[in-house]
Amino acid sequence: DWSSDVCSSDLAVAALSFCFPDFTVFRVAQAIIWAIALIGLVLLCGASGQFSFAQAALYGMGGYTAAIVAAQAGGAGYFGLILAPFIGYAAGYGLGRVASGHSVWTQALMSYALAIAFPQFLRWQPIEHITGGVRGLYLDAPPAPFGFTPDRWVFLLALGLLGLGLLLADNILGSRAGRALKAVRDDELAAAAQGIPVVHVRSVASGLAGGYLALAGCLAAFQYGYVGPNAYNFALSVQMLFGLVIGGMHSLNGALLGAVFLKFFPDLVAPLGKGLSALLYAVLLIGAMVAMPNGIAGALRRLVDYIAGSRRTV
Repeated sequence: DWSSDVCSSDLAVAALSFCFPDFTVFRVAQAIIWAIALIGLVLLCGASGQFSFAQAALYGMGGYTAAIVAAQAGGAGYFGLILAPFIGYAAGYGLGRVASGHSVWTQALMSYALAIAFPQFLRWQPIEHITGGVRGLYLDAPPAPFGFTPDRWVFLLALGLLGLGLLLADNILGSRAGRALKAVRDDELAAAAQGIPVVHVRSVASGLAGGYLALAGCLAAFQYGYVGPNAYNFALSVQMLFGLVIGGMHSLNGALLGAVFLKFFPDLVAPLGKGLSALLYAVLLIGAMVAMPNGIAGALRRLVDYIAGSRRTV
């Protein structure tokens, strides 16, 4: 059962984390935050067949929600954590209503426009007293209970939210709504002929992705204690797409694998030097996409099927 497996895995990882120092926990928490963001992209790109460059902007909306609530409204960090997914959903749904009725290329251009405009909007003089302008904003993580250190508490918080996010996404994909998403992805005209409201379904997928991305951005803001315009640039959107493609965009397991790749693979090639490591990183990314068109999750699934088939023929 998927839900029991997720709960058991969460508890096991949480217990195991106490065997490691805070620095290691901090790094694993970063991978967990990546995973939450990539789950949203699995729903958007994998399940509904859309394309987006807006993920950095939606991620940034979550981070700035946490920072502005803490700095301007004087609210606790937990309120920002609750508010961020709703803001992300609203922004994602609005973008979906505008873009999802058009071709994939038009969707890409519209979302690219949002990704480019968002950092500039944060620097806009009439609102820089709220956003902090080019300086950005600093914030503190929510108070840690039970004597936990802030890094360990953010890790446990992110891990729990990842488990809930996986359960929610799995239920969506297995429900009637999930089947509608896949029908729209596979054949838009056939889906419309069956009475599926194509634009609305795609907009909901965009909204859900926005909610996951904003939640991840909020957690990242707690972890780093800072948000600024330069942190949410176009390169971040591309980086998330790389993680999605490498992990596997048609599987929730792909989101987890892609998150691990995004966090730890650059560390493996970093000792080669900045120039050479970047080149090797790009070459391996291209090679992985050619050799594994369905990502690491798809390759592992084919390997398991091959082994199972070999055993049946013996």
